[in-house]
Amino acid sequence: MNWKKLYTKMFLAALDKSTNELSVKEHLPLWWQNIRVKETGGLRLTEQGIDMLSVIGLRTYVIPYPEDMATTTQVIIFLDKFIDCPYYLTNKGVIVTNERKAVELTLFSGDIRKYGMIKAMHQSKKES
Repeated sequence: MNWKKLYTKMFLAALDKSTNELSVKEHLPLWWQNIRVKETGGLRLTEQGIDMLSVIGLRTYVIPYPEDMATTTQVIIFLDKFIDCPYYLTNKGVIVTNERKAVELTLFSGDIRKYGMIKAMHQSKKES
């Protein structure tokens, strides 16, 4: 399923805009960092995307990073793979749109690196 397309249609409907294919195609690159289709994850928003969420009144949760955590490429890959709701990265933390995901990340004190490693290990155990 193309989650970005589905979310884009829901966001357009909340903004009382047309949800036809042309409108969706126009808004995908405006609201999403990457428009490629993925089975799970890949729901990183652009700045315009996160601004749009505040316009429609969608609740968001801010999870600050630990002070000593660097935002590396691996951290971004973990986010892209394991965050299954629209999210936005800042210099100081991550903003998510799902309360359950916010609780999970908070339990890791916002340390996306540790969160991603645990998720990856759990996934590899399932596959073996």
